[in-house]
Amino acid sequence: MSAGKNTKSYQAHQCKKEGCGPDSSGQAIEIDQVIDLELIGEEPFLIRVDDKPYSVVMRTPGEEVSHVAGFCLGEGIIDSVDDFKTIGYDKNLDPNIIDVWLKPERREKIPHLLERRGFVSQTSCGICGKEMLKELHQILNPAEDGFEVALHHVFDCINKLSKNQKYYQRTRGSHAALIFDDQLSVISFSEDVGRHNALDKAIGKAFMDGTLSCASILVLSSRISYELVQKAARANLPVMISNSRPTALAVEMGRSLNMTLAFPADESELIIVCGENRIKRE
Repeated sequence: MSAGKNTKSYQAHQCKKEGCGPDSSGQAIEIDQVIDLELIGEEPFLIRVDDKPYSVVMRTPGEEVSHVAGFCLGEGIIDSVDDFKTIGYDKNLDPNIIDVWLKPERREKIPHLLERRGFVSQTSCGICGKEMLKELHQILNPAEDGFEVALHHVFDCINKLSKNQKYYQRTRGSHAALIFDDQLSVISFSEDVGRHNALDKAIGKAFMDGTLSCASILVLSSRISYELVQKAARANLPVMISNSRPTALAVEMGRSLNMTLAFPADESELIIVCGENRIKRE
């Protein structure tokens, strides 16, 4: 049985300055070339317990049965392997759906847990990435064109993230989100143990004080996943910069929403995965 790919390849723009180091002479030269970029896969995965949807998890495909066994143990759905009646792929052999059937005696012990289901997105065919994206796009609008930022200003924004992080300097365990307006002034910043929480807080601050309509650039300490693209799109943020590579599904969503996703490869090299027209290279 084959699920989705663990990684996917995309074309991206590699932007790099040369001849501007401390020992170099002459004018700096910016190189812009197309490269192949490998991104980690991310797909929705439906867990059904006793033929009822329990949770949808975004994950890298592979080892689905082991994944669900560990999930059920962590949730308290089972205490031992013997609590399973069966566990395996659904009857139509969909690699993105695992069916769990509990023994009657176990099911009788945890009715409260079985009613406490997580977020579930259901479609006529169960669940798949295309259907989930289609549903999400109903509440998301593509980013407008017009905003542009120079390459060197993007690095200025990236450098300001670590300077604003206080918890991370002390704990090395927090994520952060930093939002700039169209004049590259900081309008919101937040740190949190969770990357989703940090972004929610930063957007919430700008939303409550009325500055969100000016937001143009988002810098994240974490990788960009599809959920973070969704949050940024809802906040009308056209440019997202992350410290590491985005997931494949995040890039697909970003492209469909006319957004710019990029990340630094080092202090002078930026990889633009989509929406390269917003970042000016001389």
